Amino acid sequence: MSASVPRLVIAAPSSGSGKTTVATGLMAAFAARGLAVSPHKVGPDYIDPGYHALATGRVGRNLDAYLCGPELVGPLFLHGAQGCDIAVVEGVMGLYDGAAGEGELASTAHVAKLLRAPVVLVVDASSQSRSVAALVHGFASWDPEVRVGGVILNKVASDRHEELLREALEQAGVPVLGALRRAAQVSTPSRHLGLVPVAERQGAAVEAVAAMAAQVVDGCDLGALEGLARTAGAVPGGSAPWTPASPASPAHHPTRSDEADQQRAPVVAVAGGPAFTFSYAEHTELLTAAGADVVTFDPLRDEELPEGTAGLVIGGGFPEVYASELSANEPLRKAVAELAGSGAPVAAECAGLLYLCRELDGLPMCGVLDAGARMTERLTLGYRDAVAVGDSVLAAAGTRMRGHEFHRTAVEPGSGVEPAWGVRGPRPRVEGFVERGVHASYLHTHWASEPGVARRFVERCRTS
Repeated sequence: MSASVPRLVIAAPSSGSGKTTVATGLMAAFAARGLAVSPHKVGPDYIDPGYHALATGRVGRNLDAYLCGPELVGPLFLHGAQGCDIAVVEGVMGLYDGAAGEGELASTAHVAKLLRAPVVLVVDASSQSRSVAALVHGFASWDPEVRVGGVILNKVASDRHEELLREALEQAGVPVLGALRRAAQVSTPSRHLGLVPVAERQGAAVEAVAAMAAQVVDGCDLGALEGLARTAGAVPGGSAPWTPASPASPAHHPTRSDEADQQRAPVVAVAGGPAFTFSYAEHTELLTAAGADVVTFDPLRDEELPEGTAGLVIGGGFPEVYASELSANEPLRKAVAELAGSGAPVAAECAGLLYLCRELDGLPMCGVLDAGARMTERLTLGYRDAVAVGDSVLAAAGTRMRGHEFHRTAVEPGSGVEPAWGVRGPRPRVEGFVERGVHASYLHTHWASEPGVARRFVERCRTS
């Protein structure tokens, strides 16, 4: 594909300015014009991509320069944008906010520079008029390598307010590409980890996305925004699209000794449904490329694991919201415990870790791990630099990966006799559990950064 796909990065001075409304609405508006839109999100967020997928009909994908490394941002972008007419990238936090203590790393500005993409700054104008010019000028001039190509004013109170804002911004030299009035119907409910996922809202989420699109169509110059996107040149560095079966992550090639086994792809069951919505699309692609037959199931409804399950992947989500329903599905809890007890590979992250515990807030879970989980008032949040403490179904001892923690729960004890990861940094610690074929941890990781993880997991499924 061409490495010069038209693209925009939607950024803001701070969180809460309206990035998700504008980005999602713009994606839907472009799609309604007949464009194939590639949706992306900066950072480790799992929830916004669900709204992006509703808006575009394509899988929402993340671009995280910390988890995957700056060198993979371009290839992963091009992988997601294949066959598309335009790409919209929603930023994270404020434009220049990156990984703590790491400078610009993983910030929206960093990703915009890696993609050489023009930035549209969404500004909450609800409590200012002329001051907006100083704000925009500061963001536009802070880093000469970041090209702020336009501004969208959000939460504008009236025609007169908009007039004052536009007059002020003429002095900043940055064009106004849209002005959105306050609109309650585009708001999306949230909880302690951000917006409520699409899978939990269903019809309401569809209505919210439609409202976002209508607001963007009414308040923005779509022609000018598309024109700005087309000013993006080739992605720097001669990037080629990432592929799950690239030389860095070759698919399994059978020998005569395992040819019979290769004819039957091992079934890898992946937890889904409203309780387990946190998953990167590349994980399934890597598992498939490694030779697995990936089957999704819903632990809230399905009383059995998929037929022939040889391995289990349980990602993140909100099990605490559905603790009673998960606990009530006793047949599936027993099936998971039996699978883990057989030594089959099981990979669990965050919510998956809680589900494998003995109990969650006093309600019985799968009992695979002799640990209890509970909700707390404390938010644990941040990137982590981790190394595999010992061998597991996911990684050989010494494998280094970067992860992200984001939860208000605690597991006691926090690690098993064989921990999953050693977390490096100012406060080194061990965390997670490795028991037989189980690898369970709070850390969310992006397997594209270490494709051997998926290959190793599938091989263990094939041979366990």
